[in-house]
Amino acid sequence: MKPDRRRTHTRIVRLTHWVATAAMLCMIGSGWQIYNASPILPFTFPPWATLGGWLAGGIAWHFAAMWVLMAAGLVYLAHGFASGHFRRDIRPQGVRRTAQDFALALRLRLHHRAGAYNAVQRLFYTGVLVVAVLAVLSGLAIWKPVQLGWLSWLLGGYDIARRIHFTMMALIVAFLIVHLTLVAIVPSTLVGMITGGRRIPDSDRTQPRIQP
Repeated sequence: MKPDRRRTHTRIVRLTHWVATAAMLCMIGSGWQIYNASPILPFTFPPWATLGGWLAGGIAWHFAAMWVLMAAGLVYLAHGFASGHFRRDIRPQGVRRTAQDFALALRLRLHHRAGAYNAVQRLFYTGVLVVAVLAVLSGLAIWKPVQLGWLSWLLGGYDIARRIHFTMMALIVAFLIVHLTLVAIVPSTLVGMITGGRRIPDSDRTQPRIQP
């Protein structure tokens, strides 16, 4: 009997990844445009890095991209739970294993195999999912502070919710920088996210931890 073979990334994962990426970039640029109208820190973002041209334009882009991002996120979450992707590929592996893999990564000895996630990657991707959820909740709290007053109160009020939203944005930008750096180091991961990668058996998805 032939082993079950699956592509590195399913079609739904690839589709939602690229749709969410485009929507997230629009939300970051338009969010910076909105931020510049009323900064909470002693700086503003340069106009070339913003989207929308002015406050109303930034808000229009931000909300339009928000619905696209939420739709892609819901499809990804439903697929992740239904297919076992989260349980099989993303679920964190514990403090000890994560610390060991992190130490190997710092020494550039942590091997990467297509279709398998090491403990650091699992923690990384789980963390950004939590950050994305907090970004959506804090965004809703400052968008509808009256209608969703309970949510705004739960986050500490409008001003604190706005700071949480800004902090989540900064964490997402930091994630994107690290993510793109890793893609540059292992460019084959980009090909896999476009084509789906080659079909490999589940038994080969166990991540070898030390670089041969």
